[in-house]
Amino acid sequence: MMAKTTTTRYDVAEHLRSPEEMAAYLEACLEEANGDAAFIAKALGDIARAKGMSEVARESGLSRESLYRALSGERSPSFDTILRVISALGIKLHAEAGVR
Repeated sequence: MMAKTTTTRYDVAEHLRSPEEMAAYLEACLEEANGDAAFIAKALGDIARAKGMSEVARESGLSRESLYRALSGERSPSFDTILRVISALGIKLHAEAGVR
């Protein structure tokens, strides 16, 4: 008889340890999002959980509850919220010309 295998739910937040890993994860999610703002919000939520939601709440000036709601992936938060979270995470957005 084979030993029973137990699995746990994969949580990307447990694997985002450095600012470089966080930025690379967000970059990958931006490439995959296809314009889905809620998908990007969820990625930011993963990064915020990795950094510590209380710290991100304090740095962004938003409550933990509103952060969890905004970054759940179930809605598209305001651009103001996105900018505040990105700043609190220590991530910089940049633009580059794309191929169309």
